[in-house]
Amino acid sequence: MGSRTKKRKAPGSGPGSALRERVDIAGVADFFSRIASVHPDRERISFVCIGTDRSTGDSFGPWIGTMLRGQEWPSVTGTLETPCDAERYKQAVANIPAANTIIAIDACLGKIDPARRFLVAAGPLIPGCATGRELPPLGHYSLAGIVGPLSVKPYWSLQRASLYEVMGMAGEVAAAIGAAWSLPAVRASIGQQYTGMHANQGKE
Repeated sequence: MGSRTKKRKAPGSGPGSALRERVDIAGVADFFSRIASVHPDRERISFVCIGTDRSTGDSFGPWIGTMLRGQEWPSVTGTLETPCDAERYKQAVANIPAANTIIAIDACLGKIDPARRFLVAAGPLIPGCATGRELPPLGHYSLAGIVGPLSVKPYWSLQRASLYEVMGMAGEVAAAIGAAWSLPAVRASIGQQYTGMHANQGKE
């Protein structure tokens, strides 16, 4: 089954955020595969997984960060052990190498569609929109997981999110990321870069 997509502005999106597509997990896999085809070198990818371990819904990002650490990604900011929350956000982002491609991941609130729980964009997201505490935009690419309904009490919606669903969504995203950078075309591209680098060194 192909992915279903719909371009839209996410709830709470500010002027610094990108136009997002609402997609299912197949759309997420396609999104990361496209990124991997352009940026195949894992060493130059930085994931910033925003959120906290103190809120069920807002743990979506840290769960993914923890799983990516398990995949041995070299640059992951935001895990269950060391969350990238509002207090640590600016300092954590400042430590990311300037040359790296940043992929920002966060939870958000919105209309629940069981088949399409993700928002992806070739551009930044604004962390904290769901709770009204907007932080500086972040990401060359971004993904948000819709963990609960938009509400006048956003903290309540985030806290009441299903841990089972949040962990399941995080696992799907982490698996899609791991698969995208394991594709034969990506490995071949990295091999070509490595060969070209050494060929140039031989000419010096």
